Amino acid sequence: MSEEPSILERVAAGDPGAPSECIARFSGLVWSLARRLCPSAAEAEDAVQEIFIDLWKSAPRFDASIASETTFVAMIARRRLIDRGRRRARRPEVPQIAETVADPRERLDFTEANEQQRLAKNAFDQLRPEQQQVLQLAIHHGCSHEQIATATGMPLGTVKTHARRGLIKIRQILAEQGVLSQQDLSRASGEAREGLS
Repeated sequence: MSEEPSILERVAAGDPGAPSECIARFSGLVWSLARRLCPSAAEAEDAVQEIFIDLWKSAPRFDASIASETTFVAMIARRRLIDRGRRRARRPEVPQIAETVADPRERLDFTEANEQQRLAKNAFDQLRPEQQQVLQLAIHHGCSHEQIATATGMPLGTVKTHARRGLIKIRQILAEQGVLSQQDLSRASGEAREGLS
């Protein structure tokens, strides 16, 4: 009886569900390595995104007879983190400029902000899994359409369609809940069609 293909083998084969399984399985390992070797949590988050993109590109090179998936993932992560460390060492240190403090009258009430966040998450949860995956990679991980297509194995046109339809669906749900006006919805939907076409 033949063995089930590993997650990395499925990523390499273009299985659409494999990248999210890969993140779920290895995010703890990758995050712990990134946090240990990066000077800040923000840089560690950026590094984790790079590592997973690099991992998906490198998946075809995985050979279970040479190393386990965990060893392979750790090797890719360490290599990427060492490269980042070298680049950081070559860069001159730039002092951080404090952000301008906003006028208190312009600050959003925390209760209102939390409610909007809850409604947005609820709208996102109603999307199809492929739309969620594409938007998560685009919004949370900053991936381009081309990077998402490479990482997921989806055709570029399909990635763009999922992104566009996902954003339009979220806006429709928010409009139904009164968060967006119909005028905002029409304008936002037009922008989504233009920006993601």
